[in-house]
Amino acid sequence: MRDELTRFHQAGVQPLGVNPASVEAHVRYATKMGFGFPLLSDADRDVARSYGALKPDGRGIQRTVYAIGRDGRIAFAVRGAPAPASVLAALES
Repeated sequence: MRDELTRFHQAGVQPLGVNPASVEAHVRYATKMGFGFPLLSDADRDVARSYGALKPDGRGIQRTVYAIGRDGRIAFAVRGAPAPASVLAALES
């Protein structure tokens, strides 16, 4: 997402990341990696649980990409790291 951020913004899309790391850890990581989008802390893993992204052990997180349309509906949901073009295409349809 980082490398395609301009494309997302041109499409009116705001990427963000969510994981259990602390806010402070996110700030350090985002700075180190040059992220230009928010990273949200899900310390209790409530968001991961709600979106079915917890691993069977209940602690680990399965990388999952969701795209939520302006209408609040999930337009895209894929485990792993899909191509940004796939995410954008789902939002355009």
